[in-house]
Amino acid sequence: MPADWWSHLRRPPRRISLALQGGGAHGAFTWGVLDALLADPRAEFEGFSGSSAGAMNAVVLANGWMQGERAGARQALNDFWTGVGRQMPLGMVTQGEGDAITLSPSSKLLANWAGFFSPSQLNPFDLNPLRDLIAQQVDFERLRTSCPFKLFVGATQANTGKLRVFRERELTLDMLLASACLPKIHHAVEIDGEPYWDGGFSANPAVFPLVYDCDSRDVLLVLLSPLQRDVTPRTVEEIEARILELAFSAHFMREMRMFAQAVDYAGPGFMPMGRLERRLKKARFHMIDSSRLASLQRTDTKLLAHPPFLERLREQGQARATAWLDDHFENVGNRSTVDIKKWFA
Repeated sequence: MPADWWSHLRRPPRRISLALQGGGAHGAFTWGVLDALLADPRAEFEGFSGSSAGAMNAVVLANGWMQGERAGARQALNDFWTGVGRQMPLGMVTQGEGDAITLSPSSKLLANWAGFFSPSQLNPFDLNPLRDLIAQQVDFERLRTSCPFKLFVGATQANTGKLRVFRERELTLDMLLASACLPKIHHAVEIDGEPYWDGGFSANPAVFPLVYDCDSRDVLLVLLSPLQRDVTPRTVEEIEARILELAFSAHFMREMRMFAQAVDYAGPGFMPMGRLERRLKKARFHMIDSSRLASLQRTDTKLLAHPPFLERLREQGQARATAWLDDHFENVGNRSTVDIKKWFA
């Protein structure tokens, strides 16, 4: 019998819950991360929390898992992002310097115009290509009764600014679309008489459900917005892009800061602690981020749902996830692999 047999038997299950950021087409990076995790049989999943593209990835993965477990989930994500890529006209894309792919000048102009008109003017019929794509690929009725994971889909109440987290047992197509509703392009999605906008305005993503409502103590953050920029924005365009980026990450940064401070506040491990303190002390955080990836440095490419660009992001996500699995997965179930005090406190 191998010497490490008993330690292997006693090792906690390698279950993780994932917090998936939104970011439009940049969500293809998360596709690559999930593809690599699904390909590794050591990784087990309990919960997924996401807003916008993060929510899309989570729901598509869960639906695919119902059809064919890991292989089904990988195929479902591939089908979804392939479908997203088919919806972008070639005329909206241009080749930049080297192998850079970017929006065409006319596309950038159209995006700028969106700031001067309401959705009822720009999109009077409330056309949303994602609606048909998701309706075709996701069986919401089955998902509500047989979802293999805990899902937490964030959306923002437009009139109050409050976060609403939709669960898998209640999830509908409109709830998922609400999580990705960009108010300059789409009409607000009405649910129970309340208008909703993109979940990124109030949580990108919400981490607290994974800490409080999941049994797994390991939370993997999959981030699309770099935690630190190397260059300070100077031009008007750069400043506006950075302001928008900060607005979408502010709630997430504040929530993670709260977790970092709460762990300290819970006190030393030998002190008597209540249920909340014990849960906070046992929480373990991990992170796969997109820092120093040129493909994700520009905000305008969040609209670049161009197949070669999406495929590049997928490959980069796979590479980052594979590196994390090689370097840190053995620590899952044992300790955090990211210093949340350093990054968020």
